[in-house]
Amino acid sequence: MDSRSKIIRVLWYTLILNLAVASAKIFYGYLSGSISMTADGFHSMLDGSSNVIGLIGIWIASQPPDESHPYGHRKFETFASLAVAGFLFITCFEILKKSLYRFITPNHPESTITGFVIMGITLTVNIAVMLYEKKKGRELKSSFLIADSMHTMSDIFVSISVIITLIAVKIGYPVLDAVAAAGITIIIGRTGYRIVKESSDALMDASAIDGNRIRDAIMTLKGVKECHKIRTRGMQGHIYVDLHVKVDPEMSINDAHDISYFVEQELKKRFSEITDVVVHIEPYKKQGLRVGE
Repeated sequence: MDSRSKIIRVLWYTLILNLAVASAKIFYGYLSGSISMTADGFHSMLDGSSNVIGLIGIWIASQPPDESHPYGHRKFETFASLAVAGFLFITCFEILKKSLYRFITPNHPESTITGFVIMGITLTVNIAVMLYEKKKGRELKSSFLIADSMHTMSDIFVSISVIITLIAVKIGYPVLDAVAAAGITIIIGRTGYRIVKESSDALMDASAIDGNRIRDAIMTLKGVKECHKIRTRGMQGHIYVDLHVKVDPEMSINDAHDISYFVEQELKKRFSEITDVVVHIEPYKKQGLRVGE
């Protein structure tokens, strides 16, 4: 089974768990009148929606290169991550509206043992899902799985805040339900911002590996006189590198080609996330001398 198929399998597992968690929170949130629990439920529902987006995005990203996309379709996975962030920001807006409404029209949500049990179980499930998705994201070099695990992590903090709210309501401070719901928006919004920033770096071809690390690896190779103009771009598990390598100007084309090959292999060996290397061979010129002197 290839990495794309494994990522899709992870998304199906998390989708089923997220829908189960969301249904439990929303159902009891409406019964008890708790805005924070209902908001947490819709946040969990969006976790499920993001899984669906991920399934679509991963399927498109797995398509082979073609004439229109010679570098492949992997950035569709990054677009899917941006869609997750978009859903998070929409959720922030909806929760803020409900929080303001609760301040204007006060209501007293219920705080029962059932509510604590539901939140405890769903919190445990969320922690398991987050750890599983994060682990698989790193193993499979998937930017979407890592972004989605960040989404689930925000859900964990939200669930903790809801439990604190239930305790506050139990001891006679129901207004904290609306305060907690407003605080939830900050957590969700921050998560969305992080996803947007990391996805934008990939889409805008931000440097993916420190050039000094590339240079240190190349300068150990026999025949390499100098290395410069190092550029890297791409996303986790799929990074492109191009660089200029200077060699002895008297070297034959075959020998220069061999060095280019060794440079490529050395980089791929040291950095498993590198998938393509373009090496520009140049003649080395000592300070104050012309080529051939």
